[in-house]
Amino acid sequence: NLSEHDILFIDEIHRMSRTVEEILYPAMEDYALDIIIGKGPAAKSIRIDLPKFTLIGATTRAGLLTAPLRDRFGVISRLELYTVEEIKEIVKRSAGLLDVEIDDEGAAEIASRSRGTPRIANRFLKRVRDFAQVKYDGKIDYKVAADALKSMEVDELGLDIIDSRMIKT
Repeated sequence: NLSEHDILFIDEIHRMSRTVEEILYPAMEDYALDIIIGKGPAAKSIRIDLPKFTLIGATTRAGLLTAPLRDRFGVISRLELYTVEEIKEIVKRSAGLLDVEIDDEGAAEIASRSRGTPRIANRFLKRVRDFAQVKYDGKIDYKVAADALKSMEVDELGLDIIDSRMIKT
């Protein structure tokens, strides 16, 4: 249910099917949905007016957006990746939420291999936590983080074996 001035946020918008894109076009341009009821010659088109809203689409793969969809956005912004220091703070906060003890060096090691992406940092943190609980005393420091990431075959750039294979091909 959209209300006046609501924001409709679509994450991973590049994955949206072309059929859904085409339904969105009149909503983006005219604040209306065109619904077809029935099939064949008896089909009827009904237009449903929508309240004025803002559509925000997020993607890490802008090149996969179709030109008609991309062209309908009034503003296209590009966000920068987080710095290692910012990711380190995210890792420390997430560790607190997970009730995991981590020092600055351990958080920095995870952050430095997370390619500026909190989602990757949080995934690494959970795997490093598991490693720390099984192989160590549950606390994460530089050595624990480095050993865990090495065992996961994540290099200093944050690339795993699949990433490396893709780069080589």
